[in-house]
Amino acid sequence: MVRVAGTANADWFLRSGRAAYDAIAANVPLEEIDAVLDFGCGCGRVLRYWQNHDGSAAGSDRDAGAVEWCRDHLPFARVDRNGLAPPLAYDDDSFDLVYALSVFTHLTEELQTAWRDELRRVLRPGGRLLLTTHGRSYLPRLEREERDRFERGELVVRWGELPGSNLCSAYHPETYLRETFAHGFEVAQVDPEGARGNPTQDLIVLRRPLSG
Repeated sequence: MVRVAGTANADWFLRSGRAAYDAIAANVPLEEIDAVLDFGCGCGRVLRYWQNHDGSAAGSDRDAGAVEWCRDHLPFARVDRNGLAPPLAYDDDSFDLVYALSVFTHLTEELQTAWRDELRRVLRPGGRLLLTTHGRSYLPRLEREERDRFERGELVVRWGELPGSNLCSAYHPETYLRETFAHGFEVAQVDPEGARGNPTQDLIVLRRPLSG
């Protein structure tokens, strides 16, 4: 829990995971979802709430200990380990929904682009990619020059030499999300501070086109 969420408070961990699941359910029609992937599942903060879903659930994470914990305690889900960079262990067109909660917030632009394309590969046509990002509510964390870049619609990445760690922090202007990050997708929704389980992060829903 500490590695995933920075706290040993089990009550908060469980409540925030449920809030994140509820936010997904509020923004994605679950009746259209058969197979779902929790990308960056950690030790199952959100994945555990898919236990009663009628379809199949999978999780992927680069933390070997977290993957083993999920395999031992969340047997309803297939959980695999991934590296810092693609690929994933899944076939093309495997999932109706992939969500990545506070994952792209800790990657460099190069890795973000690589994972965006990989997640598109494993999504079925019409499938949805839901992610959360550091948006405008995080501007107070940035220095003046970084704020200026953010306001110009540029991605801002701090500690890019430590990708995948909590020190590496990426900040996504809405313009960048819509015009650059969403390449290959249709933008279904951008909800500032809409990520209930990751408070004050923005919630974005992208959709893989039915063709192409």
